Amino acid sequence: MVEVSVIIPTYNRASFLKEAIESVLSQEYSNYELIIIDDGSTDNTKEIIKLFEGKLRYYYQPHRGVSSARNAGLKLAQGNFIAFLDSDDLWKKEKLKVQMEFMKKHPEIKVCYTEEIWIRKGVRVNPKKKHKKYSGWIFDKVVPICLLSLSSALFRKELFDEIGVFDENLPACEDYDLGLRIACKYPIHLIEEPLIIKRGGHPDQLSKKYWGMDRFRIIALEKILKEDLPGEWRELVIKEIIKKCTILANGCLKRNKKEEAEKYLKKIDIFTKLLNKN
Repeated sequence: MVEVSVIIPTYNRASFLKEAIESVLSQEYSNYELIIIDDGSTDNTKEIIKLFEGKLRYYYQPHRGVSSARNAGLKLAQGNFIAFLDSDDLWKKEKLKVQMEFMKKHPEIKVCYTEEIWIRKGVRVNPKKKHKKYSGWIFDKVVPICLLSLSSALFRKELFDEIGVFDENLPACEDYDLGLRIACKYPIHLIEEPLIIKRGGHPDQLSKKYWGMDRFRIIALEKILKEDLPGEWRELVIKEIIKKCTILANGCLKRNKKEEAEKYLKKIDIFTKLLNKN
């Protein structure tokens, strides 16, 4: 019985996928299964997979987005622990070993994540202050920005039974949405060791595809308000919605998208009244 199910969702990332798979297969911890969910790739992804025949489970689906691919992996997972790896990221060889040792020592912890090494366009860069990671009850830290890097996280599978899976209605910021749903119910532990390498800056990243990513974060924030949040957290979320709506409204007006701007201006009015009522 495998302990960890490693899930790699991929879409036209054959140029990165081989290294990502190798970084999993070189782990010092060995009791895992590797599941690749191909979300409709049209490049030579299948040829890359053939290089690792017998070492992983490969599944192809029509292109539905990364959330659908991760959810497909969750349905197939046999382990009691879940680890995701984006197909353009890499794990250091001790990643799973360190996290599994921690999780076994702390059965009360539902999820842990690690520090990261960032590579942008082939060059190592330092994360900005706003990307600083925290440990414990970090809901207030994940409201402004997505801190829960999925490639660095290790989850108890039971967590998804409680909080739900990835929101397939969100084309992006699904990790932000998941982080909010977890952090409002559980502490998230940080292992202060860089155990993954995040490679970014490529032209096909979702952050480059969609202008105004805050529109998806606003949806996630509106969803989290339906939870039974403490008063101070609820106020924090409302203020963040107003802030993000203001940024989007101004951006829409600059781009002469008046109807879209009006939508966010109305939200500002609604949530300002709600804030004042509280």
